[in-house]
Amino acid sequence: MLNEPVDPDVDLRAPVRRKGLPPRQGPVVAAVALGGGVGAAARYGAALLWPTEPGGFPWTTLVVNVVGCAIIGIFMVVITDVWAAHRLVRPFFGTGVLGGFTTFSTYAVDVQRLLARGRTGAGLAYLALTLAAALTAVWITATLTRRIVEWRQQ
Repeated sequence: MLNEPVDPDVDLRAPVRRKGLPPRQGPVVAAVALGGGVGAAARYGAALLWPTEPGGFPWTTLVVNVVGCAIIGIFMVVITDVWAAHRLVRPFFGTGVLGGFTTFSTYAVDVQRLLARGRTGAGLAYLALTLAAALTAVWITATLTRRIVEWRQQ
């Protein structure tokens, strides 16, 4: 008989679960964590350089999110169409740096705060503007980057 744990409710053998990360995932987790720290520090720097007044429209968060999305549009084209990047580049820069730099959790909190302060119009405008601007930024930068790559390859 195997040394597998038995579920006492149904007397069926439950598979043994391995603890820890799957093989080769430690470096990926470290790359994401390191990149996230870099991105979060950059976002914090942006907030120090361009603080938002309490109760004011959160322009800094909006700009940070749109700029981060624009950069991801460029980055994804470069690492998928142009450059065979090391396996840790995407987790470090795409997930880590840009994930730490963009701040959609703060975006959600900013919307909630605007609504809670009775600034419904501003809250809804911010909600829609951030979404539209972020998606547009990714699309435009990815499209332009692809065109530049195609032009340079001719």
